[in-house]
Amino acid sequence: MARKIGSRYTANQILGRGSAGTVWLGEGPEGPVAIKLLREDLASDQELVGRFVQERTALLGLDHPNVVSVRDLVVDGNDLALVMDLVRGTDLRTRLDRDRRLAPAAAVAIVADVADGLAAAHAAGVVHRDVKPENVLLDMQGPLGPGGSHPALLTDFGVAKLIDSPRRTRATKIIGTPDYLAPEIVEGLPPRAAVDIYALATVLYELLAGFTPFGGGHPGAVLRRHVTETVVPLPGIPDELWQLLVQCLAKAPASRLRASELGARLRELLPLVAGMPPLDVDEPDVEPAEESETVAGETAAPARDRVRRGAVPLVPGAKPADSNRDTHTSMRVPAPDELAGGARGTARVPRATGAPRPGSARHRAVTRRRRVVLGAAAVALVAAAGVGTWLATSGDDAGATPQDSKHSAPASP
Repeated sequence: MARKIGSRYTANQILGRGSAGTVWLGEGPEGPVAIKLLREDLASDQELVGRFVQERTALLGLDHPNVVSVRDLVVDGNDLALVMDLVRGTDLRTRLDRDRRLAPAAAVAIVADVADGLAAAHAAGVVHRDVKPENVLLDMQGPLGPGGSHPALLTDFGVAKLIDSPRRTRATKIIGTPDYLAPEIVEGLPPRAAVDIYALATVLYELLAGFTPFGGGHPGAVLRRHVTETVVPLPGIPDELWQLLVQCLAKAPASRLRASELGARLRELLPLVAGMPPLDVDEPDVEPAEESETVAGETAAPARDRVRRGAVPLVPGAKPADSNRDTHTSMRVPAPDELAGGARGTARVPRATGAPRPGSARHRAVTRRRRVVLGAAAVALVAAAGVGTWLATSGDDAGATPQDSKHSAPASP
């Protein structure tokens, strides 16, 4: 059912739903548009509406081929909406759900496009704060690039910042998607441009591996890994690409590259990954105990009770894709002692196909079997050594005299 959005736009068809609102296929004075209508509770928040209007100039000023342009911001009664360019394609999450992982050349080319878009945003003083596959759109009408990749555009600029107002979250809350949150956000520091670089490097890792480096299980455990765990190497990629990933996933924000540097370096590495097939690594398992642990004051629901939130495609006819990435999760900032505890063996370690993940139930079963075998072997060796020793000492004692013994009793006076 069509509805009017302000005086200039008509929303005709729902394309998808996200954590912040609903995306519609709409019509405006200049043709088809995508309209993101924010949730009613956000529209009724006068402080947020004020911030929304204040951000108008920055959001409308972002004009780059790798950014989905915001054409207009509408504040009309209970309607709070962003009017954006319509991208005819799909989002990166849908592509990952279909293919699981991408060929390295396609992954590098897509992330280089997004880095270029971020560079333009950062130059304008805008931090995205929610870089993830759901917010990357692939233009299916654009020319094919390396590895058969389509041009990538970053969308939803400013939405996380608008929702994350001080009154709504206070300084003790985290707003974001746990898998992609930089360590400094987990530790309660203000988000700068470097948080986008960390999130984008996480996306690149996910495109290559099929899973994020610190994800899996309860969101609190994910947050802790961002602070305490070291990313584990991916087998099969050039060392130059791996070192680039490590630098952009550094715990210290100052150690990461700037967006413009990241885009340029990735394009330099494209010849190294040309023609490489997707990596062959298994996704780590999520332990049931890990899913039920309490971290940062939150207790996880059983996996079967969890609701998967959909990605939000901004394209005609696209269906929202199921995602296992919670979006805009609000949690309290973990205390230092909670973060210092480490990940308790829950790190998601890439491994060869068929090999058990360290710390998983299968890995523990294999380890127990090995211990039983080694224990039995050790007992057998000790027994054999004992028998040999007994035979040797028995043979010596049989032919010994009191005078020959070093520990014979002293002669009576």
